[in-house]
Amino acid sequence: MSLPTSARVVIIGGGVIGCSVAYHLAKQGWTDIVLLERKQLTSGTTWHAAGLIAQLRATKNMTKLAKYSQELYGDLAAETGVETGFKRCGSITVALTEERQEEIMRQAAMARSFGVEAEPISPEEVKKRYEHINIDGVVGGVYLPLDGQGDPANIAQALAKGARQNGALVKEGYLVTGVQKEGRRVTGVTWEDKDGETGSIEADHVVNCGGMWGHSVGKMAGVNVPLHACEHFYIVTENVPGLTQLPVLRVPDECAYYKEDAGKMLLGAFEPVSKPWTLDIPKDFEFDQLPEDFDHFEPILEAAVERMPMLAEAGIHTFFNGPESFTPDDAYHLGLAPELDNFWVAAGFNSIGIQSAGGAGQALAQWMDAGEKPFDLGDVDISRMQPFQGNKTYLFERSKETLGLLYADHFPYLQKKTARGVRRTPFHHHLMERGAVMGELAGWERANWFARENQEAEYQYSWQRQNFFDNVREEHMAVRQNVGMYDMSSFGKIRVAGRDAEAFMNYVGGGNYSVDNGKIVYTQFLNSKAGIEADVTVTRMGEFEYLVVTPAASRLADQTWMERAARAKDFDVVITDTTAAEGVLAVMGPRSRELLQAVSPNDFGNDVNPFGTAQEIEIGMGLARVHRVTYVGELGWEVYVSSDMAGHVFETLAEAGFDFGMRLCGMHMMDTCRIEKGFRHFGHDITSEDHVMEAGLGFAVKKDKPDYMGRDAILKKQDEGLQMRLLQFKLTDPEPLLYHAEPVFRNGELAGYLTSGSYGHQLGAAMGMGYIQCPGEKLADVLEDDFEIDVAGKMVKAEVSSKPFYDPTSERVKV
Repeated sequence: MSLPTSARVVIIGGGVIGCSVAYHLAKQGWTDIVLLERKQLTSGTTWHAAGLIAQLRATKNMTKLAKYSQELYGDLAAETGVETGFKRCGSITVALTEERQEEIMRQAAMARSFGVEAEPISPEEVKKRYEHINIDGVVGGVYLPLDGQGDPANIAQALAKGARQNGALVKEGYLVTGVQKEGRRVTGVTWEDKDGETGSIEADHVVNCGGMWGHSVGKMAGVNVPLHACEHFYIVTENVPGLTQLPVLRVPDECAYYKEDAGKMLLGAFEPVSKPWTLDIPKDFEFDQLPEDFDHFEPILEAAVERMPMLAEAGIHTFFNGPESFTPDDAYHLGLAPELDNFWVAAGFNSIGIQSAGGAGQALAQWMDAGEKPFDLGDVDISRMQPFQGNKTYLFERSKETLGLLYADHFPYLQKKTARGVRRTPFHHHLMERGAVMGELAGWERANWFARENQEAEYQYSWQRQNFFDNVREEHMAVRQNVGMYDMSSFGKIRVAGRDAEAFMNYVGGGNYSVDNGKIVYTQFLNSKAGIEADVTVTRMGEFEYLVVTPAASRLADQTWMERAARAKDFDVVITDTTAAEGVLAVMGPRSRELLQAVSPNDFGNDVNPFGTAQEIEIGMGLARVHRVTYVGELGWEVYVSSDMAGHVFETLAEAGFDFGMRLCGMHMMDTCRIEKGFRHFGHDITSEDHVMEAGLGFAVKKDKPDYMGRDAILKKQDEGLQMRLLQFKLTDPEPLLYHAEPVFRNGELAGYLTSGSYGHQLGAAMGMGYIQCPGEKLADVLEDDFEIDVAGKMVKAEVSSKPFYDPTSERVKV
């Protein structure tokens, strides 16, 4: 059958994810679906995948997608006649250290809150369920009975057959050679078949499912798809007499996993320092493997022979080295590319492609069909990637680490070690000279905490109180009791200018932007369901100009959202990223006004500069603009200064601050202060699927304002009433620590989980926020109930509040 000359969608790549996208679009009722595979289906990386199919992921929605994959693979054989080899054999993860034990106990608690069956087990119970393991050094384990394994190639073939049965055209031997565009839209693709014939297909949509070729496929369209192929090693033994079905076994402290496979044992590795392969993949690569490197794999095998003595007797049938693609943050790429309005991406699956493909394909198909995300996909949304992250050198360096991070200890606040130092604020060297310990977010080097003079300026990770706990407490108390200063330059700054600027802002955001120049409005950008797409502050800079300040990691996503909204309604505005143009220092605390008055002749009193306003000032010998807002719940100003004068302004404030006992502070302090004040953290406490009113932010949207995005859903919720509420929790025991996803129990019953957590140093206990289902209930009745938090299997009583535990009336910020 020849190829059509037009299609509704062309899917590039016939691995498991491309087949899943085709299958699910066909299930959505789409017709004229064409999938083009350069060689044969599964011939890139799918064919050699290990086929582990786990349920539990790091967030609720990623877990939901993994669980759906399992259900789908279990049903595909009946639907298509292609056996997928899926079986629920269970899985066991064992810990060899107390720190790993804490991690897996917290994961087990999280699993229960996500609806995944998980059972903590002792070393002896590990041995009962997995007789071949040597339990020397095993501290404990977690058993997930519903985890499974399957045949990767057959899963992909079953999805392809299911797609064909529903009308999709799946063609092998067609290499996509180009992507055609007009403006911000793809118009089609060009192809070449195995005989050298060429042609083209017009398309309404194109989906990049190119796997390890995803980066180069993206380049053809001018789309950034940051991923890099790494070498992934495993061995398969000769047949082992008497070996029967076993759970999948993971020993992350030895970087190893074990899978029984047709009477043989497969041992795979996620070693700490991996071997990047290449982005320039040979054109004829098909069902190929990479050269053996036994020296690289030998340390894993030596530990495995001790852990699994049968390996010493069994011969090695296969020593395999094959490529897998990894992304800079170990999360796959999904969604609508920021650069174009009809080019989609599903690629970079970080060795979890089989367990992810079913759910990812379904989610993308629903997104494409409805025109908006079916639920929050921020963890994997391609728009989270920064433009520089497509740099080949960066990807090569980062990929040395990302493979191994799958089995590394997932400590709180864990920082990447590779490919660092790319983006630095104007204050970087000033902060480093004063003891800053840097973290990285979206490529930005950010001061997270400050070491004391004789303290080692680096992280020492733990699930308990880490080495910076007291440093952050001191920074926290400086801001609460005196004055502190920290660098906020990494936060996104987006200028909106043009004759329609006011009308556009009033359409895209829920607040009222018809305000005086210099007025600051805290607000949200909403989708059609009143879910929160962005959490921002907006400052009116002039009659036709606004400044939108966004979280650092979401600047590109937020700007893309705004640009698409402007084009949809033909607003005459120009939207520009100005993040790097200005440095920003936050000066916060009860004495912040005194400090600013010491370095500036301007008036910072309530008559001139009340809360929620900005003004231009002189400072030292330079000029700046101050915004009186706060994310830490104290009197304070954000000082915006052009990059050329940033160093001078820092030195001026630091010198004057010495007389006030001012302390330099980091991002961890900002988080501990904001949790006390109940300020929401975008991406955790509030996301695109959280209704703005149920998030407790109804005050920030104007229900009487004319048409704006999300208004109808706000009015509907107002009539229906809230189904859930975001509440604040404080443990009654000062010792346990909270991070995120800890289960919340109400009167002994599971009622939700924490969306974020940190330590409230002023209030003396760990604190968190989380949604509680309470349809039709009065808030007062909810607050009277008994609440407990499950911290690594231990129930800890918690106080609950709908208002901030700290300064609930915000008197401190307005003095």
